[in-house]
Parts: sequence; structure tokens; C-alpha cells
Amino acid sequence: MPDFSALPAVDKLLTHSSITPWVERFGAVLVRNELRQLQTIARTEAQQNDQLPDWSTKADAYADKLRATLISHAYTPIFNLTGTIIHTNLGRSLLSQALWREVEAIVTRPTNLEYDLSQGKRGDRDFIVEEKLKALTGCEAATIVNNNAAALLLVLNTFALGKKVPVSRGELIEIGGSFRLPELMTRSGCELLEVGTTNRTHAKDYQAVLADAALILKVHPSNYHIAGFTKEVDTATLAQMATEAGIPSCVDLGAGSLVDLSRWGLPYEPTRQSVLDKGIDVVTFSGDKLLGGVQAGLIVGKEEHLAQIKSNPLKRALRADKTTLAALSVLLRYYEEPEHLIDRIPLFKTLTLDERELEQRGQALREAFSDEYQCELVASEGQIGSGALPDKSFASMAITLTHKSHSAEQILTTLRALPTPVIGRIGQDKVWLDLRGAEPLSDLISMIKGNM
Repeated sequence: MPDFSALPAVDKLLTHSSITPWVERFGAVLVRNELRQLQTIARTEAQQNDQLPDWSTKADAYADKLRATLISHAYTPIFNLTGTIIHTNLGRSLLSQALWREVEAIVTRPTNLEYDLSQGKRGDRDFIVEEKLKALTGCEAATIVNNNAAALLLVLNTFALGKKVPVSRGELIEIGGSFRLPELMTRSGCELLEVGTTNRTHAKDYQAVLADAALILKVHPSNYHIAGFTKEVDTATLAQMATEAGIPSCVDLGAGSLVDLSRWGLPYEPTRQSVLDKGIDVVTFSGDKLLGGVQAGLIVGKEEHLAQIKSNPLKRALRADKTTLAALSVLLRYYEEPEHLIDRIPLFKTLTLDERELEQRGQALREAFSDEYQCELVASEGQIGSGALPDKSFASMAITLTHKSHSAEQILTTLRALPTPVIGRIGQDKVWLDLRGAEPLSDLISMIKGNM
């Protein structure tokens, strides 16, 4: 029989120098539970092989195994080298450290979140951000909720509860996590009227159902693009049809931008201003996509419609918190000086890196890997991600990795287990590490040198 008394006590392991860092990072309760699981595994292996496994009596071995089991139990910084810049699974847009320093005191101290300092009484939590959005977009009013799905739900519930809303079949999207627009519409309390076909929708398709409609909704296609024999009704026409029918119009822009991306040589994406200028009553969009900020759903439009939205009881359930509003306030101030956006908003800096800088990053990173890896610096293509410009890519550069004895999947696993996980992608049986996300480069190189 194996000598189970040789297994170290869990409480003793918790105080070992190789394990205490895990306790500090993840907490004693979680680490203790994982250690007990490892001991159960050790006992099972011992019974099967009639001897304790080699690792089961060594604290350092337990520490190594904890790395694999605990890494998914805490939020941690990573290097996004996938080539998808606004990656939904990896936190979408980054905030600049300068912005975060500006909001730190607001987040960590009492603040005038819903307090009017000039009047000495209760105020409107959205007021400060609303004023900035009005100035930047030309809208009459605005409000903020916790994400864009919430924004659309709130709009639908406000204007079409128990009523019908026409949407083109080509816009009945499914976004990440299998959330579908028809299901969101059902939860908002309205009824979907499908109009047109997947690839072609005409004005007459909307006109045929306007008598029963409470709102006209146009949705920006997310993560897909239909090409070929296609037709859609333009925004201005929809706005006019809604006005003539005496009902509101809404465009869900999804990722839409506050600035014309083509100024930096990037593909054009409709801006909120351009949609409002065509007569649309309400526009919804995300805060953590092409805006380059925190997760939020922003609603802009005409005063009479925003007043109804703000008075909906659901608004309180979906409202944004003080951290979100403080970050948005600083971010929108940056947009007042668009010539400095590249320096102030990490998203735009990443998207506009030139070939020379990417090549310099690649040369430096390639030298950090040991001789066991074959590394090549190659041209690649990136994408913005999160539903922005799904049919467009842009030129980038990447490091490709192969190993004499490890598969591409095994290399990815090794990269994910690094002290700061590195997330890449597989293509042509190689690991691709896109260099636009290789920042801070010195930290990445130092980590790779010490571990690969």
C-alpha cells in the first residue's frame, strides 16, 4: 500500500514560499480547495500504480500544477496578439493610463454623481456625459446605459411595448454568445415584423407594414457582410417614412465611430453624426468598440424621444455606474481635439501603427525566442473586430512560430500559461502572433526570454 502519510499537509503547503504567491493572488480558500483536489488526484494515481506519483510530496511541484488550474480563476492582463484589435473575449478597447489616472479619485472617493453642486440638490447622473455628446454629435439629448444591447432593449421597450417593429431580414443578427436580435426584441416586449429578404429589402416592404408599426428599426450588421445581388433601404428614406407615418425611427449602429476613420487611411464606418443628420430620431452605439472607451450603451437623438426613454422605469435598472460615466466624460473630452486622438486613445494608436514600427517590433520579438522555435516575420492581415467593418481587413505584420516537437496547439497552450498570458491564433499549422498588440514590448520580450 502507498504511504499516504508522505503527502504534505494542505495547511503546510499554503505557507510554503512557492505557493504563498498563489494565495496572495487567488485567495486562501480557492488555493486550499485546489490543493485538496491535487491530493485526491495523487491518491487515485497511487492506488492505480501502488506508489505515490513523483510530484505528490514536493511543494514546488504542487505550485507548478496550481498554475495550470488557477490561471482561469482571476482576471489578469494578457497580450492580445490575435490580430483582432477590439476582441470581445479579451476586453475590447483599451483605456489609456492617463485616462485612468484622471478618473481614479472620482472612482475611489465620494463624487457628485447625482448631485447638482450649483443648486445644492439631487442632479442627473447622465448630465455631464450628455452635454459632451450633444456638443460632439449635434444631438438634442442623450443618455447612457450599461451596454448597447441594453440601449436597444430600452428603446424598443419605450416605444413598442406590446406593439410591432419592422426589421429587414438581412439585419436579424446574432452576436457573440448566441444572443439574437429577435430574442432581444421579444424580451423588450415588442413583436418583430420581418420585412424583405436576406439579401434584398425595398422601401415598399416597409410601407406594406407601416400601418401596424410602432417604430422603424435599422440594425448595423454585426460580424458579417452580404455581398453580390443586394439591396437595402437607406437611412434617410427610413427616417422620412417614419416621420410620415408619425412613428419614431432608430438606428442601432453597434460599433459606429465618432470620427471618420478614413482620415487615417482606415475603412469608412458611419458616424453617429452622419446618421442623425439624415433625420433619424434615435441612434444607439457601444462605448467600448470604435469609440475606444469603456463598456456602455449610448443613446443619442431628439429631445422628445430621449425624454420618454429616460422616464422608462427600465432606465434605472440599466443605468451606467460612476466608473463608466467618469471614464466616458474624460474620453469624450479627448474627442474635442481629434488631431490628438492617436496619442490619447490606445485603439487609434494601435490601428495606425506603420509597417516600419511593426517590423521593428517583430525583429526584436523574434530574437527573444529560444533556438527550439522557428520564427519568421511575415506580412499578415488584421481586423478591427466586435462587429466593426466585418468585410474589411487591414495590413499588419506577425511572427509565425513552429517547434520541432510541439504542435501549434501545444505552443498556444504554452503561451497561455506564461506569467502574462499571450493569446495568438493558428493558421497554416503555425502560431501567428500579430505585432499590433505587442505592447508594452519590453515586458513581452523579457517574459518570452525567460520562459520560451
